[in-house]
Amino acid sequence: SEDTNTNADTADNATDSHEESDEMSELDVMGQKVKEAEDKYLRLYSDFENFRRRTAKERLELSAAAGANTIKEILPVMDDFERAIKSNAEATDIKALKEGIDLVFNKLKRTLEGQGLKEMNVTGEKFDPEIHEAVTRIPAPKKKLKGAVVDVVEKGYTLNDKVIRFPKVVKGE
Repeated sequence: SEDTNTNADTADNATDSHEESDEMSELDVMGQKVKEAEDKYLRLYSDFENFRRRTAKERLELSAAAGANTIKEILPVMDDFERAIKSNAEATDIKALKEGIDLVFNKLKRTLEGQGLKEMNVTGEKFDPEIHEAVTRIPAPKKKLKGAVVDVVEKGYTLNDKVIRFPKVVKGE
């Protein structure tokens, strides 16, 4: 009877040992899967950080290149101003001087328009605090100018349809 119990205990121990071994191998498999998932996560995180840094650098380079292109477009206007200043020293014909200034101004304006700059014409428009900056209010000279822009103190500009400087205006009351 004792031998039977001893054999039964040995069989139970063998079964327990086999179950523990199955559990251990299952734990090993799960541990390996966790390590693989962690490794994959770290690689993805690292790839994302590299992507983020690279795109930030590219954005800065693109901005610098755009600024350089704009400067290159304006340089001929600077040359015209330098020539105008030189000729201004000996100028006696005021009409020619005025024409020269107008020519240089128009060249600068065309150059900036070529870069996407547009002047905002707001005189007579209904005052909108989202796009106009009121510097003062005056009684409206005409009934239709009540609540509208009566005068522009400083022009506003858009660059590629985005306001870069809001117009400073006088509002009619």
